Amino acid sequence: MSETHYITLRVCITGRVQGVCYRAWTEEQATALGLNGWVRNHHDGSVEAIFSGLERRVEDMITACYQGPPSAQVDGVERHAFSEEVAPGFHTMPTV
Repeated sequence: MSETHYITLRVCITGRVQGVCYRAWTEEQATALGLNGWVRNHHDGSVEAIFSGLERRVEDMITACYQGPPSAQVDGVERHAFSEEVAPGFHTMPTV
């Protein structure tokens, strides 16, 4: 993994990831890693996030998503390529 290569990935997290502060935890962790992007709930009970930044930091964030906050029970984390523009900063978006 490169320390200077930037990547952007879309991640879908399933399991008991709503009602356990998963979005707030994700925003806190991603901000601490200096990532750009957003996180939001889906009506199907999953959480979706966009992580953009240095490759190693994005990979560290995705690894952390498998654990999540203390009350979460993560069943799966899917990663997908994402090529759209990502605004600076990390934000929580409305549920879709």
